[in-house]
Amino acid sequence: MNEYLRLKKSNCKNCYKCIRQCPVKSIKFQNNQAHIIEDECILCGQCFVVCPQNAKEIRNDTGAVRELIASGRPVYASVAPSFVANYPGATIAGMEKALRALGFAGASETAVGATTVKTVYDEMCERGDDDVIISSCCHTVNLLIRKYFPQAIGCLAPVLSPMQAHCKSLKALHPDAAAVFIGPCISKKDEAAQYPGVVDFALTFEELTAWMEGEGVTVEAAPDAEAGGKARLFPTTGGILRSMERRAADYTYITVDGIDNCVRALREICEGGLKKCFIEMSACVGSCVGGPAMDKHGSAVRGTAAVDRYAPDGDFAVDKPDADALAKPHSYIGVRRTMPGSKAIEEILHQMGKHKPEDELNCGSCGYNTCRDKAVAVLNGKAEISMCLPYLKEKAENFSDKIIKNTPNGIIVLNEALEVQQLNAAACEMLNLSGAQDILGGQVVRVLDPQPFLEVMETGRSIRGKRVYLAEYKRYVEQTVIYDKAYHIIMAIMRDITEEEHSRERKESMSRSTIEITDKVIEKQMRAVQEIASLLGETTAETKIALTKLKESLTDE
Repeated sequence: MNEYLRLKKSNCKNCYKCIRQCPVKSIKFQNNQAHIIEDECILCGQCFVVCPQNAKEIRNDTGAVRELIASGRPVYASVAPSFVANYPGATIAGMEKALRALGFAGASETAVGATTVKTVYDEMCERGDDDVIISSCCHTVNLLIRKYFPQAIGCLAPVLSPMQAHCKSLKALHPDAAAVFIGPCISKKDEAAQYPGVVDFALTFEELTAWMEGEGVTVEAAPDAEAGGKARLFPTTGGILRSMERRAADYTYITVDGIDNCVRALREICEGGLKKCFIEMSACVGSCVGGPAMDKHGSAVRGTAAVDRYAPDGDFAVDKPDADALAKPHSYIGVRRTMPGSKAIEEILHQMGKHKPEDELNCGSCGYNTCRDKAVAVLNGKAEISMCLPYLKEKAENFSDKIIKNTPNGIIVLNEALEVQQLNAAACEMLNLSGAQDILGGQVVRVLDPQPFLEVMETGRSIRGKRVYLAEYKRYVEQTVIYDKAYHIIMAIMRDITEEEHSRERKESMSRSTIEITDKVIEKQMRAVQEIASLLGETTAETKIALTKLKESLTDE
């Protein structure tokens, strides 16, 4: 597939929307990133259209086309008839003028090729050799059949697509020229690559618009030199049938658009439920005017109206086509998919918490239609068990419930009206409640002082680890109050520190008593010291007097 659809990994947000929309589940989810499985992809572009993060991008071939033009080789554009839906007020003359300004040698409508293709469809119906004939214009439908409905390959009309038929005629008119298709489709890039030598490159309208904006080129209204034909209706739902003669009365002519409807129709065909019919089949709802690479301002309804206004009743003047020149065989493209055994599937289901049939919700949130489809994808390495949102939700709830139920801290949750929404067993014990039902839905003022909660709501500042005495319950708690504005809840976490507080008080009382005793001992000791000192002081004085007198007597002698 040469990565026609690429993924910008940094933008993937695990929403699984692309997997839900992918009709063939060709997307692998691994390491929190979606990856397109190229061998399985049918390039319908639905993942590109629905991605809310614009994580997927189409391969841009503008640079390669510019190099082709710069080489000096004449390059002609085949412009899909849906251009009138993408560029309001445009004509093919105006488109050619703009494309020539970009360096193209010329441009004409793919609808010219569609005229020859629809002539072959009419002839096939007139011959009546085929029980069911499916139009081969939509490459995505062709890939869908060739990969996933091989029983219906024989029903695909073995005819070139309008793109190929027109580019082939352009090269016949301009030998040595290159041909570039421009349209609303991603899969045309792959079709151009699969059949080398017919279409050199395929650009989308989005690529062309960006190119013109970069060069300052606009599509101006200009009158067409010659009238077009009914084949301009091809890009609308039922447009192929409206352009055909439909002279074969024994055929039923059916229009099917949208990939899901195509899948249903193909199942009917494979089961033998449809007979003698020609089916115009388009992967996009609204057909090509609803293509994934149309500029974003358009819509399939307005686009259909624009195409209808631009398409006259007549036909383009084309030579009678050579059947061999327009022949295009369709072969089977194998898709390797393994179907695990039932025991392996059951094991994966058990890991997802699905032990009974009623546990299999088949909600589709993971992107797969059933839980069993998801289990098969896990076993094939395309999905992860964590993609099951009900499983994750239940796991997270069970985990948080276990923490809340078993934590020794009291937890109480209020709404902004200060009504109790939830509390755990520890909180019930702290507040002397027999159970949560005693207070659920009631005002918190019945059990706690509402002031801290009001304060946190008003200031937006949390209270953390504040010591509070709950006099009514004779408990000391360390209280944390948090306000979550996003979820409009206030949560209080209360750690019972009553025993710690009592222990602290006992220690303080013991310390005070010890200090008092110590003070008394010191005081008593000081008195004893003072008494001893007093006695010693008197004796010393008397001795001094006696010795002095003795000294004086000895001196006199």
